[in-house]
Amino acid sequence: MAKFFVDHGAIDQDYILITGTDVKHIKNVLRLTEGKEILINDRQGKDYQCIIKKMDTDVIYAKIKHVLLCETEPAVETILFQSLVKGEKMEFVIQKSVEIGVTKIIPICTERCIVKMESDTKIKNKLDRWNKIAESAAKQSKRGIVPEVLKPILFKEAILYARDQYEVSCIPFENEHAHHIKAFLRASNYQSIGVFIGPEGGFTEEEIEFAKCKNILPVTLGKRILRSETAGLVVLANIMYEMGGS
Repeated sequence: MAKFFVDHGAIDQDYILITGTDVKHIKNVLRLTEGKEILINDRQGKDYQCIIKKMDTDVIYAKIKHVLLCETEPAVETILFQSLVKGEKMEFVIQKSVEIGVTKIIPICTERCIVKMESDTKIKNKLDRWNKIAESAAKQSKRGIVPEVLKPILFKEAILYARDQYEVSCIPFENEHAHHIKAFLRASNYQSIGVFIGPEGGFTEEEIEFAKCKNILPVTLGKRILRSETAGLVVLANIMYEMGGS
């Protein structure tokens, strides 16, 4: 059954209004007609099983049949602090991390980032595209929410934000050998975890020391060095496996 996301304000007692690009997708791509069933999500973890009742040019009216609590969301909240990487790599990270189960993605700018912070206009355009990719991946993977991609921030800002907002955070580092990701995840039953992923050139020693001072724990992912666009997905997959969120 096709799944779509709407803002909570589009949901009435008996009907849900679908507008925007989803209208064309339903009509022209899926070729659904009146009487067909669809699944609509309120972006807050609730699914609505609906029947298409009326299709106008710019709006579709869907009658609510059943209200369901979405059961596809992980047990743990995960926030990916992903260092900026080039074009398609960043889009790949966003798409796949949403499929795996990430809650939120915050791009960060580190010392060795090849991609630098841009003008507000360019950042807005990228954010629009990144969030569309996140929504598309959420639809495909039947998520109960659409994970948001936030505006890029500096590394030190991200460290302080993670320290203040989340129970625990880790920062995979190739020169760390004592603390393995598995032991880190099994240490406690965390409800929220921040994950810091470095750029193509990795984190500097100074960045790691700053993170450690703020209680962000360096961990190893094993003996092999992973690309930036791979490392975050590996950590997220480990979290989902170890903490019952897969």
